[in-house]
Amino acid sequence: MTSKPSSKASYRLGLALLDLENPRKVLHRSEGWIFGPREMYERSGDVNDVVFPCGWVLVDDEIRIYYGSADVSVSMASAKLRDILEYIHKCPETQCPKEYCR
Repeated sequence: MTSKPSSKASYRLGLALLDLENPRKVLHRSEGWIFGPREMYERSGDVNDVVFPCGWVLVDDEIRIYYGSADVSVSMASAKLRDILEYIHKCPETQCPKEYCR
């Protein structure tokens, strides 16, 4: 017997930029979610409203993120690295808990 989870939660993705020398130190954190379930194959499946990043690769200046979609399929999203870095550097440091930010 199998059962489907009935959670109303939506799984999404945010960003954090960590210090290279001390990765426990958060330098910037995205103000909101940058990636979440939008397409029908992400919103409807064994577990609805789920995008679950599994890994990424850098190809030239493009980050390709491989993720599970509604626990039914594997998908890929991409973005330019320079766009991601530009965005995260504009996010304020004040969102970080004091003990983790510089």
